[in-house]
Amino acid sequence: MEEPYRLRINGGVLSPGELKYICEAAEGLGLDAISFGSRQDIIFPEAIDESKFSEFDKITFVKPKRDGVENISSSYVSAEILPSTSWLTSDRYLYVIEQFKHKPKLRINVTDPKQRLVPLFTGNVNFIASEHEDYWYLYVRLPEWKKTVMYPALIYSWDMDKIEHAIENVLQEEPENVETLFELVSDAVDTNNRTVDKPLDVPFYPFPYYEGMNRIGPDRYWLGLYWRNNRYDLKFLKAMCDLCSDNKIGKISITPWKSFIVKGIPLSSKLQWEKFLGKFGINVRHSMLEMNWHIPVNDKEALNLKKYLVTNFDQNDISTYGLTFGITSYDSDTYNFTSIVIEKNKKPEAIGDFKIRDTFNLLYAKDFDPNTQEYILHVQDVDKVELPGLLMELSQLYFEQLGNEKTEEEQIKPLKETVEDEVYQCTECLTVYNEVYGDITQNIEPNTPFENLPPNYECSLCEAPKSSFERKVLVK
Repeated sequence: MEEPYRLRINGGVLSPGELKYICEAAEGLGLDAISFGSRQDIIFPEAIDESKFSEFDKITFVKPKRDGVENISSSYVSAEILPSTSWLTSDRYLYVIEQFKHKPKLRINVTDPKQRLVPLFTGNVNFIASEHEDYWYLYVRLPEWKKTVMYPALIYSWDMDKIEHAIENVLQEEPENVETLFELVSDAVDTNNRTVDKPLDVPFYPFPYYEGMNRIGPDRYWLGLYWRNNRYDLKFLKAMCDLCSDNKIGKISITPWKSFIVKGIPLSSKLQWEKFLGKFGINVRHSMLEMNWHIPVNDKEALNLKKYLVTNFDQNDISTYGLTFGITSYDSDTYNFTSIVIEKNKKPEAIGDFKIRDTFNLLYAKDFDPNTQEYILHVQDVDKVELPGLLMELSQLYFEQLGNEKTEEEQIKPLKETVEDEVYQCTECLTVYNEVYGDITQNIEPNTPFENLPPNYECSLCEAPKSSFERKVLVK
């Protein structure tokens, strides 16, 4: 299948005016619909006339595999409507995303660990918000690496672009591990890194329902829209952009699930929006059974398999609340980010006139949480007709273990058997030195006691002297 043209949409965020211009361009190129991609970009689903590209000078048409250019994914779409880190507001997302001026060669994710709508670890360079304002964990998985690993420093918001750019520039050195990568990047750019004082905590949340009109606060709504075939009608989108402009709505957000969300609909305009949706015959009551799927774009076989499985779930009254499903194939180069993965195997060479049927593997994420990045093989080489029963079996397994994960409150609440952890905190800026992590920004190895730090040791953030640190005991 030929790679379709895409448009980079940084962070999956664009204005109604930008989306309307894209729709007009698509019409000019002979299309009647556009699609959305799992990287929160826009896809032109059919072949288009490249000779007309110059007529639309505000658009850069790319094919990621051919051009080596990737879209930035972000969880801006979840801000205000899902659990979030307190300092990470919609405006902060926009400021951070705006700094990425170059065309990234690597997949970049900018996400909040307290939401579930946008996956955290599907990029090569994954910035994940920490509890420290304007500081981010960085998890890296370069193209040749088999695992995602934590970068040994927290990254300052306004350093994110230059650090990612530096990572791209050192790829020719072929760094084999994150320590080498850190040294190369530190030599290349000046940064305001902060020491990692505790591991990333990713609370478990069931996958949210993201469709329909939903309230934000006392006087606003957000609207989630989903097309099961991922073909969004251009006439509808253009009319919706005009309505957004009339309502002074500044941004539209694309999700990784081939859907989009409009936030900030005034209470006074709710009826106007409902009439608008009715006029275009838009259904906002899809079953959760079909909205929690990730399938390849323009893959009719995958779409038919999904319909077959969803129909079986529906006929058997199976609940999949909180679960997500993905359909992929043996040769896919994308990272899995759903609870359950249905993987199509490569067909063996045919012998004679024998017809060979497709077979599939079923995998599920540890604790059914894709953020664990660990997948367990459930069954291998099974026929399509066996899949519904096996998926129902996995669904039951999920609900049996649901609740055994620690909730956010339980993670924060001390256990009855407490453990004391000794750290040292800078009295000037409250940065913590934890000997477990050391301070790689100053070549201090992990498991180095504070007493063994050199006399000239300074706070990695504010450069206060070693004498400014006070011993603290954390209860865990």
